[in-house]
Amino acid sequence: MKRFNFYTKSLAFAFAMIVFAPACSDLEEELFDAVTEDNFFRTEEELISALGAAYTSLYGIMSNGGFVCIQEVASDEMVVPTRGPDWGDGGVWTQLHEHTWDPENDKVIGSWNFVFNGVNTCNRLIFQFTELGNPLTDPFIGELQGLRALYYLWGLDTFGNIPIATDFTATEPPAPSSRAEVYAFVEQELLEAIPLVTKDVGGAAYGRVNEMTLRTALAKLYLNAEVYSGSPQWAKAAEQCDIIINSGNFSLEPDYFTNFAADNEGSQENIFAIPYDEVFATGFNLAMQTNHIVSGQATYQLTAQPWNGWCAVEEFVNSYDADDLRKGQPGTEDGPSRVRGNFLWGAQWDASGTVRQMDDNTALSGIDPDGPPITLRTEINELKPNAWREAGARVAKYEFPLGTRPDMNNDFPVFRYADVLLMKAEAQWRQDNGSAEALALVNQVRDRAGIDPFNELTAENLLAERGREMFFELHRRTDQIRFGVWGDAWWAKEAKDECYELFPIPAVQIQSNPRLVQNDCY
Repeated sequence: MKRFNFYTKSLAFAFAMIVFAPACSDLEEELFDAVTEDNFFRTEEELISALGAAYTSLYGIMSNGGFVCIQEVASDEMVVPTRGPDWGDGGVWTQLHEHTWDPENDKVIGSWNFVFNGVNTCNRLIFQFTELGNPLTDPFIGELQGLRALYYLWGLDTFGNIPIATDFTATEPPAPSSRAEVYAFVEQELLEAIPLVTKDVGGAAYGRVNEMTLRTALAKLYLNAEVYSGSPQWAKAAEQCDIIINSGNFSLEPDYFTNFAADNEGSQENIFAIPYDEVFATGFNLAMQTNHIVSGQATYQLTAQPWNGWCAVEEFVNSYDADDLRKGQPGTEDGPSRVRGNFLWGAQWDASGTVRQMDDNTALSGIDPDGPPITLRTEINELKPNAWREAGARVAKYEFPLGTRPDMNNDFPVFRYADVLLMKAEAQWRQDNGSAEALALVNQVRDRAGIDPFNELTAENLLAERGREMFFELHRRTDQIRFGVWGDAWWAKEAKDECYELFPIPAVQIQSNPRLVQNDCY
């Protein structure tokens, strides 16, 4: 059973303070009908409960309309094809895959809102805590500053020239800053916050911004510095990775899939994770997004019918060696796959493994190659309008225990130790293409996957290995841009101009703040 995490405690405590205070039996106790700075932000527990609001904004990152959409569906990893009457949604999903989005795309709008709702909540709490003048608030202000920098890092990466807003009391809409200015701001915020936050990892620090979280964010910032600011910072990226590696706080899990189990809070790799919960911290609904509308429910005994949407691009699935432990094995006519993998494909069976799954409604999305028996195929016959209902390998990286609800328990790893090893390897390789240390670090990750070591590193195999290891962890788009292949053509996508490396500023935001300047291409 999932630990009652910090986020949930915060919300529950605040709710209890507001709703249940009048029911106290101590008639001499001072009662309040509203939470204010005067009557609430007085103890460390009360401050922590208020702090939780900045973290709960993170829950939207993995929802069906969340930040995951523009990071994953727009990359060469994932696609959401239009399956006849399903998943058309005005073309927003195929626009992401084809890179034909516009300022009205609701996934782009939702991602902007995700970033700046998080920023705004951090700004509000920093203002409230600062106004208190209470020494107890100092470490929390540092924590909020670091979390705000993380939201800004995501905004910098996806939208580029965004406004820097830190004053919660400001009445004028902020002007945009250049991408280089936002880069410098994020760097400064992270560096300033590092000495203020806890050095602890795990326990009470789990799911909260700590020193290792901020150093990983810095490494990510420096790794992409040339894209963000025009000046590469490979040595700085390697330096931050070294601090994390040498801390001794993290190690590779022997089993890759331990990191993505339904109860994965004990992973030795997770540096910063969002602790989702099926009841108290909802929003991670991958089981609904990806599983087949018929077989998915039977295979995992899901409590609701899944939506049969998200799947992996065939070329990406085929980038794994056949014996790569991360890939998995398909189901066959003899029975279901018994090998866990990043992907679910092949013949589909019920949870007992004895009943072959059937779909009698395949005519709804074109001609099914083999009729009613459900065989999930790595092949996707077309992007739109009539992709087969069984087209595309499904995302199985995150465990779906029997009886999974629409919202999952799996904590989402924002930053993971394997990524740090690969970032360090890349930073070293960028400075010295023959670096033995870089090669050894990549091969350490490949060894766990049960595949042969590389003899040398190239841009092609380094990017490919990052893709295989970090699949569906919201890094692929950023990696493709850094390696200069984002504009390339891939399945059902034409080559695109470099300006599509940034998403458009949502039209509704420009209407409300005319000082914003639309990105090129839009």
